[in-house]
Amino acid sequence: MTDTLVFYTNPMSRGRMVRWALEEVGAPYETRIVEYGPTMKGAEHRARNPMGKIPVLEHQGVVVTETAAIIAYLADAFPAAGLAPMPGDARRGSYYRWLFFAAGPFEAAVTNAALKVEVPEERRGFVGYGCLADVLDTLEAGVSQGPYLLGEAFSAADIYVGSQIGFGLAFGSIEKRAAFSAYWNRIKDRAAAVRARDIDNALLPEDRRI
Repeated sequence: MTDTLVFYTNPMSRGRMVRWALEEVGAPYETRIVEYGPTMKGAEHRARNPMGKIPVLEHQGVVVTETAAIIAYLADAFPAAGLAPMPGDARRGSYYRWLFFAAGPFEAAVTNAALKVEVPEERRGFVGYGCLADVLDTLEAGVSQGPYLLGEAFSAADIYVGSQIGFGLAFGSIEKRAAFSAYWNRIKDRAAAVRARDIDNALLPEDRRI
């Protein structure tokens, strides 16, 4: 067993969000690129994640999958980075709220919209997100309350939610609302975000860099 963080990723994946969190934490980590196709779906990688997906994090014998879970794990594993309110802090409820909101209703609504899946109005109560408009209105209110989702304190929730917004604005999967652009512009040039972006972009052909 080793204390070294081992990060399985691909520069064209949600692993970019985890890279940002790793750079914010500042602990040394080892990157292992997993190629799409047979490698990612092969037995070796499925032993880490039976879904055959990335990102995956290994740390002290623990294997963590799911992007939001990995980011939250890093925030708790390295509290000195100040990426999560401590237990007992009233802000921890909002912190969890936004992590799970982005991983659940937001991602589901945006994905279904991209796939042209329309939920009839009379069936909206059947799906967790209701409708895309409600999701975006809720998110807009959240990012408009302060510089960050928790007010004055940047957190791991901003890494995850902010990255989702950044991708959505870049690829046109969400409306280009002024509040989303303003929020993304407040966080995208953090030193750790820039380092992470540069590392992943260096692994890509120039015409595919984000």
